[in-house]
Amino acid sequence: MDRKNVDSSMIRSIGYDSGSSTLEVEFNSGAVWQYFDFPESLWYEFESAASHGKFFHREIKNQYSESRVA
Repeated sequence: MDRKNVDSSMIRSIGYDSGSSTLEVEFNSGAVWQYFDFPESLWYEFESAASHGKFFHREIKNQYSESRVA
């Protein structure tokens, strides 16, 4: 999945696959996680968030099925 780099103290890059409704987040630690059944409308909010870390904790963490891929 293609990801774009973001300016965040917690997150290195984010990407979204609309075909499978999958969000992919690469953390600054190097860990990569995927979040499933993620709404495309929320992706646009996440992509443009002033703070990706705060948005992640408020809207994503523990809200969706997830799997570590790297």
